[in-house]
Amino acid sequence: MKLASWNVNGIRAVVKKDFAQWLNGSGFDVIGLQETKAQDDQVREALFDLGAEWHVHSSSAVKKGYSGTAILSKRAPVSVSHGIGVEGMDDEGRVTAADFGDFHFVTVYTPNSSSGLKRLPFRKEWDVAFRDYLMRLAAEKPTICCGDLNVAHQPIDLARPKANYNKTPGYTQDEIDGMGALVSAGFTDVWRHQNPERVQYSWWSYRGGAREKNVGWRLDYFMASESALDRCGPCDIHTEVLGSDHCPVGMEFR
Repeated sequence: MKLASWNVNGIRAVVKKDFAQWLNGSGFDVIGLQETKAQDDQVREALFDLGAEWHVHSSSAVKKGYSGTAILSKRAPVSVSHGIGVEGMDDEGRVTAADFGDFHFVTVYTPNSSSGLKRLPFRKEWDVAFRDYLMRLAAEKPTICCGDLNVAHQPIDLARPKANYNKTPGYTQDEIDGMGALVSAGFTDVWRHQNPERVQYSWWSYRGGAREKNVGWRLDYFMASESALDRCGPCDIHTEVLGSDHCPVGMEFR
């Protein structure tokens, strides 16, 4: 199977930028989307042109036009779940998970710590709760988690680490430690595992021509549980795909 992850920064916006044509020509079998910014009925309406070949499952936020995740798959999941089962954390539509029988597929849009780091306390609580959730899934069967984790884990994962360290959301020590704890819990960053020294980014600010200058961050990941890692084939960051401030990440899964 070919899996993909993409923060589309608005599903209704990206479908106006040839999303259906791209997806149907991509060869992907399952794609996790983040930041759909739409209610469930709006997601289905936006993706209507994909046709019956695709199964669509989404999790929308209570707040309209905010957050949201979805899973599109050619193969029907055995079951789909929404959220992580923690009160106060499941009203933003940040997690959609599909059980495909022999593995769990989870897509996540991790909370941003926001300007002034005002949501960092919530983010720290989220990192712990989400890690516990993934560990429960991994205890059942191989688990693949993809999505915008809103953190650059190492200095190599962003263009200007010194200027951003402990100042900018996504590169504080607390967030780095949260990612480190997920790795310590048995989840491997597949792309970095395959590309230990490579510099490549998946998000660029819309300001200052950042994408053209490649002043970016790697915020989008495939994380594999221990029992899933040996099934992970090549993982690639598709920087050539436009339509959002993020680009897709793809991975073969055997």
